[in-house]
Amino acid sequence: MRASIAAEAAGYPSVSIICEGFEGQAQATGRGLGFDGLPVSVTVGHVDAQTAEEMEANFISVNVDQIVHGLMTPIDPGSFEAVEPSALDVVATGSIDHINQLFVEKQWSDGLPIIPPTRDRVEAFITATGHDPWRQLGLAASSGRDITVWSVAVNAVMAGCRPEHLPVLLAAAEILADPHYGAEHSGNTTGADALMILNGPNAEILGFNSGPGALRDGSPANTTVGRWLRLYQRNVFGFTADQHDKATFGNSFRVVLTEDQSTLIDLGWDPVSADFGFGINDDVLTMARYNSGAIVGSVFGSSPDEVLPYLGDGLARITGWDLTHLYGLGQGHYRPLLVLSPVLARIFAKAGWSKEQVKTALYQHARIPAWRFEKLIGEWSNLTAGRQTLFDLTAAGHLSAPFGESDDPDRMVPIVTEPSKFVIAVSGDPNRTNAYVLSHDGPHGDYTAKAVDNSLSADLLCEVPPRAAT
Repeated sequence: MRASIAAEAAGYPSVSIICEGFEGQAQATGRGLGFDGLPVSVTVGHVDAQTAEEMEANFISVNVDQIVHGLMTPIDPGSFEAVEPSALDVVATGSIDHINQLFVEKQWSDGLPIIPPTRDRVEAFITATGHDPWRQLGLAASSGRDITVWSVAVNAVMAGCRPEHLPVLLAAAEILADPHYGAEHSGNTTGADALMILNGPNAEILGFNSGPGALRDGSPANTTVGRWLRLYQRNVFGFTADQHDKATFGNSFRVVLTEDQSTLIDLGWDPVSADFGFGINDDVLTMARYNSGAIVGSVFGSSPDEVLPYLGDGLARITGWDLTHLYGLGQGHYRPLLVLSPVLARIFAKAGWSKEQVKTALYQHARIPAWRFEKLIGEWSNLTAGRQTLFDLTAAGHLSAPFGESDDPDRMVPIVTEPSKFVIAVSGDPNRTNAYVLSHDGPHGDYTAKAVDNSLSADLLCEVPPRAAT
């Protein structure tokens, strides 16, 4: 659709060829970018589940006529203007049961009970930190809607967030607005979901849990802020099933992962946010999207050499088709996350290891056979054109030397392009030797970090218009 929009903007007619089931997303994408009603041609069935002969026959019998008609029929980009409520419109009145049911019917809810975002509640939520409610933080690339302090607060009230969490939410909204993060990819079919990683001295003060159950719902701060993200993507970015959310399965929303600040200081380790230019005393929110997660349970050993093989194996096991983000869908973008419990982190620190040294060692241990790598990116998932071998890709300069040291299909190759691509967090129960690994969705939700400003806002407060007389 984005290529069609570029063509239409330049004065050339276009037709976008899409798969079945993506009609709603195509319409929403065009609408969000100011070109509603762009013509599409819908293929018959899924292209990967057909022979070349079946696909060719279907294309000739169905798509050719659709493409010709689309190219010959003028469209009016402004004739499909969508009507939706403005920021201060009252969209529902009645009992809390009625409001919750209406929000579900309108697809404004995630299906869990919400707190009705009354004007009084939203105003009070913002007033506590002094932000201008109409300040624009950016544009939702998928829907064309403004990202404002007011809309952040509306969804925060719905999710049950506390007013003191607004600075964290605003940092998250800034990440969603950042083109580097690529929020428009948040509904891709593999169903990757965002994880927010919170660092800094104020995290504990704000009530965020970094101890037992660090990735489980239950702690109000971690849970409600995590829920806010899914609601905001739904209501502002348009990620509903009939629009942009095309996840085949999907996951439940992820709570905020908070790093254990006191343990990091005690170990002399940098936080996750240091990978993106921040220091140990900075309050920072980092966000990325992950495809899958798995526990690495009951890690046994009292030295780095003893525990590294198991941790490396965990990272290798969680990594599958995601490897196409090394070459194909992304260029060296794959950055899996390893979450160490504090006791495991202490094993490395006791031996004098920094996070960087751990990453260097993982680079040697988290490896898979070359033949498996090649099948994952070019045969089993068919995501890299040409099905070239790693040896050939390295010879052509697309991958670094370790991937092409020989043409032996059984040689072990890395799962990242360099050690620094591993991301390591420290969180969870301080008395358990467990780790958690997550596979990263590359540029489709790339690591992006923003400072969290917990001070009172210096905005010139904009007065909310007075209520109309009743």
